Amino acid sequence: MQYVEIIMMILGGMGTFLIGMKILSENLTRLAHSKLKSLLNKTSNNRFAGVGIGAVVTIIGQSSAFTTVMVVGLVNAGIMTLFQATSIIMGANIGTTLTAWVLSLGNFDFTMFFLCLAAVGIFMTMFSKTDKIKSVGFALAALGLIFVGLEFMSGAFDRQKYPEIFDSIKSLFSKISNPLLLLFIGIAVTALVQSSTAVTAIVLEMSLAGLAVGDGGNAVYYIIIGSNIGTCVTALISSLGASPNAKRAAIIHFLFNFFGALIFTVVLVLWKGFANTVLVTLFPSNPAMQIAMFHTLFNVICTLVFLPFISIFVKLANLMVREKNLPETAEAKPGIVSDLDERLLRSPSVALGHLYQETGKMFSFAVDTLGIALEAFLNKDESKKEKVTAQNRELAEANKKTVEYLVKISASSLVFSEEITVSSLHYVLNDIMRIGELADNVTKYTAHYVRDELVFSAEFLEMTKSMFEKIRNLYVLSLATFLYNDFARLAEVDALEDEIDQDRRAIVNTHIMRLNEGKCQPQNSSVFINLVGNLERAADHITFIAHSIERNERK
Repeated sequence: MQYVEIIMMILGGMGTFLIGMKILSENLTRLAHSKLKSLLNKTSNNRFAGVGIGAVVTIIGQSSAFTTVMVVGLVNAGIMTLFQATSIIMGANIGTTLTAWVLSLGNFDFTMFFLCLAAVGIFMTMFSKTDKIKSVGFALAALGLIFVGLEFMSGAFDRQKYPEIFDSIKSLFSKISNPLLLLFIGIAVTALVQSSTAVTAIVLEMSLAGLAVGDGGNAVYYIIIGSNIGTCVTALISSLGASPNAKRAAIIHFLFNFFGALIFTVVLVLWKGFANTVLVTLFPSNPAMQIAMFHTLFNVICTLVFLPFISIFVKLANLMVREKNLPETAEAKPGIVSDLDERLLRSPSVALGHLYQETGKMFSFAVDTLGIALEAFLNKDESKKEKVTAQNRELAEANKKTVEYLVKISASSLVFSEEITVSSLHYVLNDIMRIGELADNVTKYTAHYVRDELVFSAEFLEMTKSMFEKIRNLYVLSLATFLYNDFARLAEVDALEDEIDQDRRAIVNTHIMRLNEGKCQPQNSSVFINLVGNLERAADHITFIAHSIERNERK
């Protein structure tokens, strides 16, 4: 029964620890959502900047797997290059070492302190009405859970409570000294729980309890090395079914950790006194901090060694994952929006940032469709109706995909400002669809124009063309306003929209005047007035999209 009790304490402690880590990660990400989005948007070809970004994002998300899976998603979406991804992945490995240092504090009796913080955090979540304070409360409560989990696991290795079992376990671990077996244990357990942090926590608690692996010395560090390879499994699984570049990003993560593990394994095998010479000297009588220091040395040294060879990692990944050759009869037919990668849902702010870019593409596509329809009208060309109909069908499909993705984002844990943004995007998508419908209306007026043999004056056609040029300029301003949250442009948008309204009135007044003078055919009026009315409505929807950024500010 004691064995069962110990197993339940280890499993319960690990479960509590992992739940605490998940809650902490989610709420730190929510607190830093704008910073996280800003950091990932600042990806550049500067490898040192990439390492820094990867480290900071991992510290915020409290998981290198979180960062790596996000990077795979961004590469899959075409937002990030493999070169940029590689440096960020290297930085993520450095960022995750902070967690090991925090866990090494378990050597000190901070449990009561963190339990008090947890109690404060729970009260903050219960009585606060603001999202930010609630997130702080949940983060504090999560810290309490993490240390409760560590306390449970340390209790499982209590020599005074379970002396006979402790001696049996100690005897068992002392017999495991084969480096390859220890590496495999680290890989397998990490792959199973999908958290190198949890494996590091167990190893730390074992070391604090005096459970030495093998004959002591370097043995325990092979497990830490193996856990770095095992953590690649999460990213590799997430890349299944993704684009070739996303698979390459996951493979680069594996190659980086694999080659690093290979180098350190050789060093530890050849330098048997490494632990005593380096780590024990730095932190005598503190095995937890010795493990934290080794974890840091592994990731920092690997990054410094491999950073100059990012291009080689990219080439290796390209060789391992080749582009599939399409059959000669097949044609690549990308949609308006790229695949909306669910990996990005791990950080709703990043997913929303990506969705904004894709919505901008839909906006451009809708205005382009309207332009095709109007050009067909001016040229009395009915053949373009099929193209307008096909593009509107694509627009509807893109809208369906985007709305489904928005619903998935809504199901995530969102801060209030993100909820407002999601709501605002629904309105924007509706405006985009209305522009497509207006383009379809214009094709119907073209059919009337041709079928009824209507005659429009050159003056009217020129005024209509001029009005649409202003609509295109309005679209350019509105797109920039929407994508870059540029409030300074709103005054320009409104001024240009007023001009378009005045143009519509001027065109209609001119038409009525020409009717009264007998210079225009009365049967033209329906098509004439509806056409310019539809163009004005398109301008209204374009303006609404620009003003959607004001809804985002209502927090």
